[in-house]
Amino acid sequence: MLTLNIGPLALALPHVLILGSLLLATLTGWWIGRRNGQNPERWLFRLLLLALLVARLAFVVAYFEHFREEPWRVIDIRDGGFIAWPGVLAALLLGGWLLWRMPAIRKPLGIAMAVGVASWGLGTLTWHALDRGTRLPELALMDIEGRPVALHNLAGKPLVINLWATWCPPCRREMPVLAAAQAAHPDTLFLFVNQGETAEAVSRFLDGESLALDNVLLDSGNRLGQRVGSMALPTTLFYDTGGRQIGSHLGELSQASLARALESLEEQGK
Repeated sequence: MLTLNIGPLALALPHVLILGSLLLATLTGWWIGRRNGQNPERWLFRLLLLALLVARLAFVVAYFEHFREEPWRVIDIRDGGFIAWPGVLAALLLGGWLLWRMPAIRKPLGIAMAVGVASWGLGTLTWHALDRGTRLPELALMDIEGRPVALHNLAGKPLVINLWATWCPPCRREMPVLAAAQAAHPDTLFLFVNQGETAEAVSRFLDGESLALDNVLLDSGNRLGQRVGSMALPTTLFYDTGGRQIGSHLGELSQASLARALESLEEQGK
């Protein structure tokens, strides 16, 4: 499962894990410190902001070459470009300093930090274990010419599946990035699975945008999104040569975030 649906709202599971861990840590800190009137809520929020900032900066430094031409994308966090461990380390270091300098909140803040980090870590590990245990669905789709294509027969080389639609603005923005990656990585198979639209609408969009894409498939019933547990677009899935899912990305891909995902895909194939 990649999203948690609350009515018409689809939340990415990594975001749910962060918010849930913050809520659990905040409630824990309030409960422990309620007798002494020491609520560490504001410090927990600041530690989270620091962790996110450092995680983003670590990602930008690691993939700086992809930000050279458009440096404003450094602040465009919609691509999900974060490297978690530097952010967690920075928050723990600052948290340790606060525990040393502020004895009054030492107990509620310390326990709240432990609960927050533990819940986020365990939740993330569990989600990754379940996510990476998913196999390529046994599902037949149609190509843009009306010919059937069985997904499970495509195993044998690294595979990237992008779920998209022409009416989806982030899908449209990321399409040139994916098209360039398809041309630059001939040993990786890219599938562009349109969700719920006709062949005429898809062809009209591709021609209008001058996009030369191989392997465009049609999923008129949105079955693939339902199978992989994602009700939001765009969604991009990454499979190894054995058809085992090794990663996923919900939302718009930038050059940097796609490069990181492809690096992980290539490492799994070695």
